[in-house]
Amino acid sequence: MARAKKMATVTANGSRLEQLKNLSKILANQIDICSADRDEGPKLMPQLSRQYRETIREIEEIEGADKDDDEIGEILSGRKADGKPNAVR
Repeated sequence: MARAKKMATVTANGSRLEQLKNLSKILANQIDICSADRDEGPKLMPQLSRQYRETIREIEEIEGADKDDDEIGEILSGRKADGKPNAVR
């Protein structure tokens, strides 16, 4: 994985996708640091993890990874087309 750039630089010059990918690198690095920190780590890990998941989800949406290229995606797309909620029970 390439090294993260400064967010100010990416924000000024990059696309939304580039910004999100850079943010995911920064968050991943912070999660790694947090995992090693026994004092502050447990307090920060939930927030960092949640933001990382949201960032990855948004990257996948922009890249189109949530299309019908997997079995679950096919089921959810079919439910959405039928006017049903996304939750599968």
